[in-house]
Amino acid sequence: MTMCGRLPVVYAPEADERLSSWIARMAPFYAMTVSEFVATLGLKGHDVFDLEWRLSEGQGALIAARIGLSPEAVQAMTFREFGPQARLMIARKSRYYCPYCPEEPQRKSTALPWRFRCPVHGVEFRGATGETLSDRFGTDCFKKLEGHAEVGAAHLDAWARSAGQGDLEAPEVLQLLTVRHRRASPPNVCEQPRMSLKDRRDYHDFLTTPIIRQALTVVVPEYDQVAPVLAKPVRPGLHALAQGSLLQCFALAVGAGRIIEDPVKWAISVMLMSDAEAQGRVRQAIDAWPLSLRRSISARFWRAERDERARQSAEKAARQRQSHKLRLIQSHKYRYGIS
Repeated sequence: MTMCGRLPVVYAPEADERLSSWIARMAPFYAMTVSEFVATLGLKGHDVFDLEWRLSEGQGALIAARIGLSPEAVQAMTFREFGPQARLMIARKSRYYCPYCPEEPQRKSTALPWRFRCPVHGVEFRGATGETLSDRFGTDCFKKLEGHAEVGAAHLDAWARSAGQGDLEAPEVLQLLTVRHRRASPPNVCEQPRMSLKDRRDYHDFLTTPIIRQALTVVVPEYDQVAPVLAKPVRPGLHALAQGSLLQCFALAVGAGRIIEDPVKWAISVMLMSDAEAQGRVRQAIDAWPLSLRRSISARFWRAERDERARQSAEKAARQRQSHKLRLIQSHKYRYGIS
C-alpha cells in the first residue's frame, strides 16, 4: 500500500471513541498490526497511546488527510483536553464496561476513573466481576450517593482539564481521603463474617490481619459498610484513582464531593475520629489547604472536640444509670427469695 493518498476504506469513529480503539479496529481490516497501520498513516515509530495523549496539529492533519476526516474529528479521539497531571489516571484499556456496548470500540469515558455511567446508554458501568454499584450499595443508597459522586467527578474532571476548581484542588482532597487516620488493626466484630468456632480457627490469620484505616471510611461510611474488609484500603493520593476498583473510585468520588461541599465539616470529622498517633498525619494533609479553610477548621475544631467529649460523657453516664437501674430491679425482684 502506498504511503500517500487517502485510504480506500475508513471506518467512521464511534461516539466518544478513543484513537487507540479506532486504530485497533482499522488495522485488522488491512491485515496489519497496530504499529504497521500507524506507519501507514505516516507516523512510523510512534506509539499509539502517545499519539492518543499528545497528537500535534501536524500529526493530526497528516492522519486526517489519510483517512478523509477533519483534523477536529481526529483530535476529538484523543485526550488533548486533559492536562499532563491527568495522564496517570487514563487507563490504556477500558476500566469498566457497559452491558449494551460491544467490546469494541473502546470509549474515552471508560478510561477515566470518575465516570460511572455509559455516555451513550446512560446505564451504570459494571466492574470486573459484573456487579454494578447499585448491586453493592442497594438502589436507594446508591441514588443518595450518586449526587455527591457527580459533584466529586465534576471537580476531578475540572482538575484533569486544568479548569478552575475553587479553593481545593483534587490532589489535596485525595490526600485527606487516603491518609491513615488510625493505627492499623484487625477486622472488628462488625467487619467479620459469621463463622463457626472451627472456621474461626481455620481463618485465624485473616481475623488477625491488621487493616490500614483511612479517612475515606469516615467521610464515606457507606463504603466502610459494603467494601470487602481486606480490600478497603486504597492507594495513597492520586494512585487511589489510577489503580482503584469501580467501588473504590466511586467511594473516592463521593468523598471528594462531600469534602468540596463542606470541607471544614469533614476535616473536623476526620480529626475527631483520628487517634493520637495519626493526628499529625491528618494535620499534615490539611496543611496543604488554603489558609482561610485552615483557620475555619482551627476555630471550630476545639468546640467540636468539647462537644464530642460532652457527648461521650453523657453516653457513659446513661450506660451507668441503665446498669444501676437493672441491678435495682433485680435486687427488688429477688429480695424476698433470699434466705
